[in-house]
Amino acid sequence: MVLARKPSIEDERLAELRSFGVLDAAADPAFDEVVDLLATTLKVPVVLISLVDENRQWFRARHGFAPSETPLNQSICSHAILEDGLLEIEDTLNDVRSADNPLCCGLVSDLRFYAGAPLITRSGHRIGTLCVLDNKPRRLSAAERKLLEVMARQVMRQLDLERALRNKEILREEIDHRVKNSLQTVASTIRLYRARMRSDEAREALDAVGRRVDAIAQLHAELNLTSKMHHLRLDSYLERVALLLQRNAPDAAQFDIDAAPIQVDSRVAAALGVIVNEFAANSGKYARPANGEGLRVCFELRRVGPNRMTLVCRDNGAESGDTTQVDELNSTSLGARLMQAAAAQVGGTLTECRTPQGFELRSELPIDLDAGAEADSGQISPRAVAARGGAPAAE
Repeated sequence: MVLARKPSIEDERLAELRSFGVLDAAADPAFDEVVDLLATTLKVPVVLISLVDENRQWFRARHGFAPSETPLNQSICSHAILEDGLLEIEDTLNDVRSADNPLCCGLVSDLRFYAGAPLITRSGHRIGTLCVLDNKPRRLSAAERKLLEVMARQVMRQLDLERALRNKEILREEIDHRVKNSLQTVASTIRLYRARMRSDEAREALDAVGRRVDAIAQLHAELNLTSKMHHLRLDSYLERVALLLQRNAPDAAQFDIDAAPIQVDSRVAAALGVIVNEFAANSGKYARPANGEGLRVCFELRRVGPNRMTLVCRDNGAESGDTTQVDELNSTSLGARLMQAAAAQVGGTLTECRTPQGFELRSELPIDLDAGAEADSGQISPRAVAARGGAPAAE
């Protein structure tokens, strides 16, 4: 067989082909549908999506043809990619490019007709063809030629889309890696500065900052697991936050999550993470469970309206704690203000009360910030969490 000459920019063409990352990939229904449809529409026994590699042609999809690839000495497509448009060989035995091709002359098969439309990338490289073959000579009508060319462009668009999604995923993984490293660096820096501080107030403030960083890290980790870059499910996010709280809590402490699978904007999730972290921190410092029980903190999340949800945070700190007046920079006051700010930023509200079982805080938050509902102002007193056992925070 007459081997096709190599394009003058073959190295660039091969680099472009390999950039799609599809050579030797598993079958894809999106491409299988194309070859099956063309086989039925054009009434041909063989349809191939052929990608011309350095020493072979590999078939992204095939109908009526068993091999997944053939060497270039059996490739009519390597000739077709040299053409400006569709290559049609009405009788392969009468064309020098295919007359002695093993697929045409009976050594391997007896295919007598070939028509291939090139797969042209946006940069102009021809990486393969969408081709149809028959076991008898024939000629395509103008409408059939047009159909083959249109379907070739559709195949190319699908390849472009898959490459874009693949590159996006690679970029996403790289960004994820860098963000994780950055957050770990920030957390380590906070711990380092805290260890050097002699002031209780400064240490408490750095603890609050550290909890915020932890909440952001968990939010980032959860977002990275979902296909929606700016939305996530709160039940799995809260489970992740609870695991972090459990690792950093005393052995006797327990954190329970009962959350509906509500999907929210990441900004709402960030606010909710701050509230959960600060409530848990305050419970760990001020809750006094009765009868020597271990600390238990519960978080319950429910939808209460078309665009509203309620987060209820409870602990079992039934006994009164220290009644000493605390400084406004103490984590109690700072934590309350952080929760207030977090809720207010997303149009949420906060209320708190003491119950016979312990302390309870309720936060009503929006689900979708873009739904157009009028934002509520966050409400919480500076005494909010410090109110345990009558220990108010400074106003």
